[in-house]
Amino acid sequence: MNTSPPFTIGIEEEYLLVDSTSRALIKEMPAGFLAACEKALGDQVAPEFLQCQIEIGTRICQNAPAAKKELMQLRQTLIEIAKDYNISIVAASTHPFSMPGTLKHTEKTRYDQLAHDLQAVVRRLQISGMHVHCGIDDDDLRIDMMGQTAYILPHLLALSTSSPFWHGENTGLKSYRLAVWDEMPRTGLPERFDSYKEYQRHVDVLVHANVIEDASKIWWDIRPSANYKTLEMRISDVCTRIEDAICIAALYQCWLHMLFRLRKNNMRWRQYANMLINENRWRAQRYGIDKGLIDFGKTCEVPCTELIEEILALLAEDADILGCQTEITHARNILKNGTSAHRQVATYQAHIDAGDSEQAALIAVVDELITDTQHGLV
Repeated sequence: MNTSPPFTIGIEEEYLLVDSTSRALIKEMPAGFLAACEKALGDQVAPEFLQCQIEIGTRICQNAPAAKKELMQLRQTLIEIAKDYNISIVAASTHPFSMPGTLKHTEKTRYDQLAHDLQAVVRRLQISGMHVHCGIDDDDLRIDMMGQTAYILPHLLALSTSSPFWHGENTGLKSYRLAVWDEMPRTGLPERFDSYKEYQRHVDVLVHANVIEDASKIWWDIRPSANYKTLEMRISDVCTRIEDAICIAALYQCWLHMLFRLRKNNMRWRQYANMLINENRWRAQRYGIDKGLIDFGKTCEVPCTELIEEILALLAEDADILGCQTEITHARNILKNGTSAHRQVATYQAHIDAGDSEQAALIAVVDELITDTQHGLV
């Protein structure tokens, strides 16, 4: 394939809806709230499985700066509408203390079926994520790049972590969301396929067996989108700060562009066994950026600062072409200042050290998340 893919990007973010008075997750969506959001944002907003969640999606964007502008507008619009319903918007992958037992799922055929099929597993799905689509219009190329991109998924997760708390507990993990998500079927790292037809044959087995309706119920960390000519990255937590989200989207876009650049020179990225990548996936889930990931060539742990600098150097040419040098180098700020998970734990600990109760400390974390979700919005 000699014709370059479009490498356009689109970002989907899932937000938590918090009662502004109690700071707990709302149990059910207030009448009129979703309609007001849809009136303002059209098909760029949608309900999620639980009524305490809502999803937004950008239009097709040519580059990361354009995606940032649109994401800012989407977040700001939701935040303003939510105020009229005593709701606060939180961009984090778990809520610090809410329990799932009293939360209601959205009444929709797809979600009713999920509730029936997955039972307690899906009732625990009190988590939010960020999905980044990159436009690759050739079917076989999408499959080929999916296999080569698995290597960098733990790096992207480490930079995005925003879910250290679960049901009032500091779990010790930077991304507890992934522990909850991995209880679902058809999740984790993608399978390896030699062609799009081979991938489709495997999907068809599940469809014909009436296990799934279509490929949208395959929830791998990266997958060919069932609805668009895109390769969809799904491993990352939702980033509380927009600039962090855009950094990760830009890194992902540049990585795919780099793979195509290698391809034109008859080269490719080495594909490693899922056994190895899963070790880095766990390390990113557990430690985020605090400890290193494994360099499979050197067979040793390398600090995340070194690994990210190597990636930035590797992708510099692609970032220049795609106009996102500023966005990808923001990764250095994440490494220096920490992710949302770091800020949440620091806020909690500061209040505990000051003599506050655990509940007061957790409420302070929610307050910090509400404020941080608006960081950078003008």
